[in-house]
Amino acid sequence: MASDELARKLQSRLAATSAATGEPGPESPQHQQQQQQQPLPAAPQSPVRPRTPMDSPNHHPNDNNQPGASGGGGGGEESPSELTAKLNRRLDINDGNAAPRLSRVFNPYTEFKEFSRKQIKDMEAMFKRYDTGRDGFIDLMELKLMMEKLGAPQTHLGLKNMIKEVDEDFDGKLSFREFLLIFRRAAAGELQEESGLMALARLSEIDVSTEGVMGAKDFFEAKAQALSQGSKFEAEIREEKEEKKRQEEDRKQRRAAFKQLQSAFCS
Repeated sequence: MASDELARKLQSRLAATSAATGEPGPESPQHQQQQQQQPLPAAPQSPVRPRTPMDSPNHHPNDNNQPGASGGGGGGEESPSELTAKLNRRLDINDGNAAPRLSRVFNPYTEFKEFSRKQIKDMEAMFKRYDTGRDGFIDLMELKLMMEKLGAPQTHLGLKNMIKEVDEDFDGKLSFREFLLIFRRAAAGELQEESGLMALARLSEIDVSTEGVMGAKDFFEAKAQALSQGSKFEAEIREEKEEKKRQEEDRKQRRAAFKQLQSAFCS
């Protein structure tokens, strides 16, 4: 009872105070309406970061390394320029404008039967001497050095035309087979007299003295009138073997003579 009486006194005191100040009391309808209209404070929000491919449930840890991923192409894919070059070459081969690369083993002794084994070996030695890059080809700069050494320097355009005339695979350089084609075409009279390739054939260091002819042109004409190639090839093999036997006999005789001379001084 005392508490109820105290509560009534407090309420009356608050009502009197509110009436004096003009503010609604806590039990007045105006105060309750203000409490209902006041908005509730917003709940704190956590910072939100943008979604990335890593957040996807289907994402695999190795997806970034797959071909075609952003940041670089796959290692096994070819660039558009390489594919275009291959397609263009295939079209040129189909149209007859380019020769396919032959994968067969090249044997100069069987393919270039118009030349002797000694001549082919001399040509091979000359080819290797000017193949300074040791890649099995003579490029434009190596051909330039060769023609300067032979005393017949050519212009840049002249060197390109020399390569183009025998460049069967269109790679812009001379293989050993294409190098031999220079001498074959010179022998067949297919080269112009004042061309760079004819100058190369004439000024090369090929030894033609054993053929009994003078000059590269006469040498090629003599070779064109040679005997059948099969018997000639066998004769060259026999000649090489006989030459090795003669050299061995000479070495034995020199050793015997040296021993005799040595024993004479010791006695």
